[in-house]
Amino acid sequence: MAKLPDMTKHRGFPSGMPGTGYQFTIRRANPKGVTPIKALPRKARRGSPEYLVDAAFLHALWHYFGAEPFERGNLDAGRLNYLLGREVVPADDDFDPTSYDTMLQIDESVARTSMPEAFHDVMEV
Repeated sequence: MAKLPDMTKHRGFPSGMPGTGYQFTIRRANPKGVTPIKALPRKARRGSPEYLVDAAFLHALWHYFGAEPFERGNLDAGRLNYLLGREVVPADDDFDPTSYDTMLQIDESVARTSMPEAFHDVMEV
């Protein structure tokens, strides 16, 4: 069996949106290589189920990491893609979309404008 790449597991981070098939983390590194992250257009309208999942993911990111830079680690590429380049940005000039070690950070001013409910202490979904 091939050795899997090292990947930080963010212990205590929610694994997904309860009662849905949407995941926020992955269990193990991809044996075929790291899934690249890239900014994808978000088509979800405010109040739609997809928007609520994105907002819940941002809520989890904010309450786990706050304003500090964080390692991509086991965060799901699919979820990150919808926030990347807007609410979540590279934390430094060494951004590598194909690395579990790449550092990201919440752009708080953008995120508070686009998804203010993600910053509440409790988010109703």
